[in-house]
Amino acid sequence: MQEKIDNLNKPKGSLGRLESLALQLGLIQHSLSPELHHPCHVLFGADHGIERENVSISPREITWQQMLNFGRGGAGINMFCRQHGFKLRVVDVGVDYDFEGDGGKHIINRKIARGTHNFLHEAAMSESEFDKAIAIGAEMAEACYNEGCNVISFGEMGIANTSPSSVWMHLFLDIPLEQCVGAGAGLNSEGKKHKFQVIKEAVDKFMAESGIKPRTFSEHSVMSVDEAKTIIRYFGGFEMVAAIGGMLRAAELGMVVLVDGFIMTACMLAASRISPEVMDYAVFGHKGDESGHSMMLDAMNAAPLLSLGLRLGEGTGAVCAYPILQSAVNMMNEMDNFAHAEITKYF
Repeated sequence: MQEKIDNLNKPKGSLGRLESLALQLGLIQHSLSPELHHPCHVLFGADHGIERENVSISPREITWQQMLNFGRGGAGINMFCRQHGFKLRVVDVGVDYDFEGDGGKHIINRKIARGTHNFLHEAAMSESEFDKAIAIGAEMAEACYNEGCNVISFGEMGIANTSPSSVWMHLFLDIPLEQCVGAGAGLNSEGKKHKFQVIKEAVDKFMAESGIKPRTFSEHSVMSVDEAKTIIRYFGGFEMVAAIGGMLRAAELGMVVLVDGFIMTACMLAASRISPEVMDYAVFGHKGDESGHSMMLDAMNAAPLLSLGLRLGEGTGAVCAYPILQSAVNMMNEMDNFAHAEITKYF
């Protein structure tokens, strides 16, 4: 792969990130001529028990209202999927609403429960619910793969899901909690302070009961898979755990996994605590505007393709990054080399 890249008729390294991206895509596909087929985007929706603690400026009903909007095709992610040729799947894994009739006909029903428990007081989900969410994510990745998809992205809809993302960032990277907690959908300074206090109380209680402490991303301090699953289950949302299951299964199937902003990066971080190899399949599409996202990416040694200040979620940043992957593939398959083009190789 590297020899082919270096012999394309261009100065060595002159196409920068496209070259390293092409190398990654070729290694994923075991091919000197990687291709992208039938891109798919899977958007999981669910509600969170921690929302009851007023940690988000958005009310709970926004989750189901936006899910209906996705089904009707009127949201940001719908527009970007249409623009870039992605097939969109909208999946209810735990929304506190019953989608019935025409309004819900475009929403796939995989509801586990009507939202998670409140992790301030107890684990967000049981072990069986965790397993169901992982399995649903894997099912959706397989469905895309069986349609001929080899590049997939995931999105989420769940009011208050920046809270579990902040906890995962803290416990999986050992970054101080106050640096992990941001404004979410737009909290003011007082709201952010309240959010931090709620999350801190929950994390302190969890660590006292479980004995699990924060760890850095260093290979020498990776926590056990059982510890990682406990953290994911205790704090995560159904939509987030489903995304983790989808990421892991997509990697097993040799698919490219495009990663969106803060919440999906937290999901990829959690997935890497279960199976570190999943990171080899991850292409980080976008650095979002949530305060902790840059620190999370840096700690994971992940370099996003775009930095557009997006904080919509839904997977929008991942889908927007797709044309850059296509450019890397086109470089490998359409550029001539020095010998065939009869150009002197001068390095």
